[in-house]
Amino acid sequence: MASIPSPIHPDNLKAVNKIAELSGQNVHECMQCGTCSAVCPMVGSMGFTTRMGIHYLQFGEIEPVIKAQIGEYCASCHTCVVRCPRGIDVPRVFEAVRQLVLRTNTDLIKPQEIPKETMAEAPQIAFVSTFRKLTS
Repeated sequence: MASIPSPIHPDNLKAVNKIAELSGQNVHECMQCGTCSAVCPMVGSMGFTTRMGIHYLQFGEIEPVIKAQIGEYCASCHTCVVRCPRGIDVPRVFEAVRQLVLRTNTDLIKPQEIPKETMAEAPQIAFVSTFRKLTS
């Protein structure tokens, strides 16, 4: 029996496999029901819905997911995990995408560009958690 060639570019397939390795999740199990997007409290802040992010990943389209910064906006409330009929840990998938970006040593925030007024007024713990999440 002949095998069906993958429509995903080999470089993108490598990235999707790395996301699966880091997250322990198979995005191809998603049936695109949209439940994750319906229950996500941060969906309005993201570039697109969580369902669309998983859909892009299923086709090996990593760049749109990176540009939407879903991993950065995710509140990690895990409501999507609880509601997912397939049991996919969506935050882990997007956290893996975020980790791939940080492994390229690309900082998503530049501490030197934060206004001094903000530095003086914001709680220190907010900066610590932000720097941990958004800098390499």
